[in-house]
Amino acid sequence: MNALYTRASHVLIGAVLLLGLAGCNEAEQSEQRLDPVAFHAEDECHVCGMVISDFPGPKGQAVEKGGVRKFCSTAEMLGWWLQPENRMMDAKLYVHDMGRSTWEQPNDEYLIDATSAYYVAGTSLKGAMGAVLATFTDEAAANALAEEHGGRVLRFDDIDQSVLQQSSGVHHGTSDPQHAHAGH
Repeated sequence: MNALYTRASHVLIGAVLLLGLAGCNEAEQSEQRLDPVAFHAEDECHVCGMVISDFPGPKGQAVEKGGVRKFCSTAEMLGWWLQPENRMMDAKLYVHDMGRSTWEQPNDEYLIDATSAYYVAGTSLKGAMGAVLATFTDEAAANALAEEHGGRVLRFDDIDQSVLQQSSGVHHGTSDPQHAHAGH
């Protein structure tokens, strides 16, 4: 009887090990790519719930295995990202390259890695919420916008809550009180 239990336990342990190894291999093979996705007319900002397409300027998104969080502006995305609990996520951040897009309607074909982008803060341009941060792949394009519209060029790691709060007024480009937003 003991031999039967010993044999059964060895078979059971072997089966568990094989399933575990198969699971590891399956996880490697099914690793999801974290590519950017298009914005749609009905998309709402993950932070404020406003319709993203109602506002000009670059947008942001955080893509992770569980889905995509979309934001009505780069500043909204970065404000969300700066929260300690969000920085723990395995998310890839994207923003529009405004060197290859129009301000009124950024082109989703030109979503770039937010961590390598050049940001122009403090411009006279209108956007969705709080600080307007124009984003670029090319440093020369960022400098040109800063010269034309004011502001300064920053890198991803330079952006903190003080940068996001420096122009905390409403920048919606509309006088509609329904679109007014006091911030987060």
